[in-house]
Amino acid sequence: MHIKSTVLEVREISKYFTDPVKFQVLKNVSFQAYEGEFLTLIGKSGSGKSTLLYCLSSMDTLYEGELYICGTKLTGLKSNQLARIRNEKIGFVFQFHYLLPEFSCLKNVMLPALKLGKHSPKEIEERAYQKLEILDLKDQALKPASKLSGGQQQRVAIARALINDPKLIMCDEPTGNLDSKNTQIVFDIFQQISKENNQTIIAVTHDMDFARNSDRTIEMADGTIVSNGNGFNLRSE
Repeated sequence: MHIKSTVLEVREISKYFTDPVKFQVLKNVSFQAYEGEFLTLIGKSGSGKSTLLYCLSSMDTLYEGELYICGTKLTGLKSNQLARIRNEKIGFVFQFHYLLPEFSCLKNVMLPALKLGKHSPKEIEERAYQKLEILDLKDQALKPASKLSGGQQQRVAIARALINDPKLIMCDEPTGNLDSKNTQIVFDIFQQISKENNQTIIAVTHDMDFARNSDRTIEMADGTIVSNGNGFNLRSE
């Protein structure tokens, strides 16, 4: 038995918007996310949860405080360094799938790995097939992304997020455009990923059932954490 390691650490993050007037949208936010944890962020519109997610992703660097991923301090790094870390350590799933419609599902999944360049194109293709098989889409691999249903497209987007085996998967309303059946499929996929692969999921959601069934829910209001959720089991066999 060992203690789960910290994958993400947020220290006193504050964020201001300045247009049209200066407004503090995040106020000294601090928390940790652990290896294999399925964590959800909830709160009313304007609570700061999506703004926080973009700071955590390192796509927004205009904040005060410190951010660490897998022990590496991201705050203050140059944009090219952050881009490399994002591609290697973080997978992204958004409300809209952002697939390239004219590309096959296989090619869409391969793109982040081709950009990272750690494996040969042949190895990347094999890995992409493996990810599509996990998501029950291997038979759709060579179809153009535009020919798939909305639920299938979102599962391709998840496969794309998984291709580089990131330690952390960040999701912004990943089931926002899905019906209840496909929402359940996506939830089950995330649960499987976190448990079997020890990957950490952080998902912003308005779906309370989705949040309630995750390992831990952080609730935000007015730019602060008002509830840090129930305790995630930090011990594993």
